[in-house]
Amino acid sequence: MMKDRRDVKMKIIRTKDYQDMSRKAANIISAQMILKDDSVLGLATGSTPIGTYDQLVDWYKKGDLDFSKITTVNLDEYKGLPKENDQSYWYFMNKNLFSRVNIRPDYHFLPDGTNLDSDNECERYEKLIDSLGGIDLQLLGLGRNGHIGFNEPCDSFPQDVHVVDLTESTIEANKRFFASADDVPKQAYTMGVGTILRAKAILLVVSGKDKAAALNAVVNGPITPQVPGSVLRLHPNVIIVADEDALSEMK
Repeated sequence: MMKDRRDVKMKIIRTKDYQDMSRKAANIISAQMILKDDSVLGLATGSTPIGTYDQLVDWYKKGDLDFSKITTVNLDEYKGLPKENDQSYWYFMNKNLFSRVNIRPDYHFLPDGTNLDSDNECERYEKLIDSLGGIDLQLLGLGRNGHIGFNEPCDSFPQDVHVVDLTESTIEANKRFFASADDVPKQAYTMGVGTILRAKAILLVVSGKDKAAALNAVVNGPITPQVPGSVLRLHPNVIIVADEDALSEMK
């Protein structure tokens, strides 16, 4: 456990509901894109960011945003899944964002799920992020147990890109998406906590009462790898955009 050190620069923006949260988060991302049109954006998957991506797409279609010089790097990807698999995170990103805006096809990056050499892929992806000059703004969601990316509660903060064994509960929850249990990925590649903290700015989006306890632990609890998101308090530039339900347990 690390010494509790809340950083005054962690800003919390309270929103009414999921739609309001998505719009305000998209505002922050669009401001980054306008101020630096060749930004490197770190992106996340899951249900929470979908509304944010929809809003960005809407502004792009109206001519307010331009993705032509933007580069993106994603937090994670299932190991063993080709990108064409409809459960891969590449597929998710292509469906929800990449195919809907004018981002260059060779300028959005995810870990390569088809590279089964874990050490090689982790080193490659970490070096790729470094070669881009790092991440200007990293978008994150928050798991019910406080996880960020695939960094689950554990005994120490993993620093760099690494491979993780998926929990039995995650594997069980994913079974419904696959033809057989044997097809369900058992591992994933993910940015480490250190990789995430090296981003120049971090945007955490949180929605729903089922995330309220986790968000309260992130903001007010001890900084501990048992609540991976709590480490964000050590970063000098974090913005949390959360709806009223997600903030309902905040003191």
